Amino acid sequence: MGKAKSAAAKNARQARRDKAEALRRRAEAEQRRRSIVFGSGVAVIAVVLVGLLVVAVSGQDESDGSGPSSASDLADVSGLGAANPPPWPAPADVSTRVEAAGMDLGPMGTAEHYHAHLDVIVDGESIPVPANLGVDPASGAMAALHTHEGDGIIHVEADTEGQPFTLGQLFTEWNVKLGPDRLGALNAGDGKDLAVYVNGDKIDGDPRLLRLEPHQQISMVFGPPDADVEIPDSYEFGDL
Repeated sequence: MGKAKSAAAKNARQARRDKAEALRRRAEAEQRRRSIVFGSGVAVIAVVLVGLLVVAVSGQDESDGSGPSSASDLADVSGLGAANPPPWPAPADVSTRVEAAGMDLGPMGTAEHYHAHLDVIVDGESIPVPANLGVDPASGAMAALHTHEGDGIIHVEADTEGQPFTLGQLFTEWNVKLGPDRLGALNAGDGKDLAVYVNGDKIDGDPRLLRLEPHQQISMVFGPPDADVEIPDSYEFGDL
């Protein structure tokens, strides 16, 4: 009888140990499973984050220095400025105006380089186009679209070949409001018009969106439509 009780007790202890061992192994297995799931989740999150970072960096690389390129984007940054009467001096807040025109200040671009020329005539009088539109004189940093001298020559020196620039972007840098019938504080009406000419030919449409091209002669004329105003059809660019 005593031996039977001893054997039964021994078997019970073994059963408890076996059960405890089984529970321990089950717990370890569950822990390993959770670690694998967690690790996989972390890996997936890491892959997603890396992918997003690559997309962000790629997008940044494509946009750095390029500025807006679609017609709608260009319209959003063209002709923004103050409605003041002429003459219009160069604004002091260069970086603010450049940013408003959809560009950045930086080193001179080398992928695209050409020039156009602008004359602004109000009631028969020539209005000067200031030097250093889009240029920080202190640092020398410049936007892709800018002027250097007060000679009306528009410089395009961009990092992206084929990138479009508009006349309206220059006026945004200049802080002069421009629209189909508006030039600063001047509004068409009451016997006065705003007319735009390219190489001597009058053009229709919104002058803000006039795309700049190499060796354009652009003339903006505000005044009576029948006024005797000489419209230049070319400009001597020399070696530019």
